[in-house]
Amino acid sequence: MFQRLSILVFVCLGLFSFPSVAAEFPEKPVRLIVAFPPGGGSDSLTRIVAHKLQDIWGQSVVIENRSGAQGGIGTAAAAKAHPDGYSVGVVVQGTLAINPHVYGNVGYDPIKDFAPVVRATEQAFVLTAHPDVAAKTLDDVIALAKEKPGSLTYGTSGAGPKVVGEYMKLMTKTNLLEVPYNGSGPAVIAILAGQTDFMISNPASVLEHIKAGKLRGIAVLGSERMKQIPDVPSALESGYPELSDIPEWYGFAVPAGTPQRVVDKLNKDFVTALKDPKVQQSIEALGMGVSPSTPEEFAKQIETDYERWGKVVKEADIKQP
Repeated sequence: MFQRLSILVFVCLGLFSFPSVAAEFPEKPVRLIVAFPPGGGSDSLTRIVAHKLQDIWGQSVVIENRSGAQGGIGTAAAAKAHPDGYSVGVVVQGTLAINPHVYGNVGYDPIKDFAPVVRATEQAFVLTAHPDVAAKTLDDVIALAKEKPGSLTYGTSGAGPKVVGEYMKLMTKTNLLEVPYNGSGPAVIAILAGQTDFMISNPASVLEHIKAGKLRGIAVLGSERMKQIPDVPSALESGYPELSDIPEWYGFAVPAGTPQRVVDKLNKDFVTALKDPKVQQSIEALGMGVSPSTPEEFAKQIETDYERWGKVVKEADIKQP
């Protein structure tokens, strides 16, 4: 009798001593690590989604901006976080598909060190100019660049815009001088002040300035115009199909080793947030296209783009220490 009672007590203690095993994720605040400064596209997207996630989870969602090294510092921090789902990295095409090819040691493996959760958006890059620059079309930009090789400057805010710029130069056989900035915010400030002639960026960083006439939209580097800036032509209609299939994406990932049930729960809740009509409206106002995916679909896209942009980096001979 005593032995049976002991076993029963042990079983009961086992059931109630480890509530976290069966508890619903998340039980505490979740941290979203943004690898760029406040004000840029990834930061703006994250704040919109975080607000909805707080409603879904009933938990605080803390946004941590860890900028530097073209997004490398924050991305490495996300890769090395504890794999329990409470630290989620905001990953972008530049940090996962491009940076590892450009820099000697980024501090993470984009394929092995992450468990992709969800692709959140896809959008075209936008080429803008300071109003004082004579160029008004892509043809004008290319003609001006060939007339003044190496003297025209364009600002970039990360590996994505950087490599797109190099790709554009390869395709158009032009020579423009890149000026890299640590985030979209500083790059936008520079072009508004006339310190650079052009800028290649995500739409979120420049839409309002184009609408206000402070920047001139040269082209949407995609196959279609954007409804937010309908007067800016696409690269395809401008006669440059080679510049019309270079979309950028943003997404979320957790460290490799995170339990699959947690990855699946995160995917379910992120997709729910992204499909909310108010969330979609806010994101689309930034010039982004909401495009939620499964973890498997996002993993495949990362691998495909990693190979694609690796070839461009090699052809353009882009190397940074």
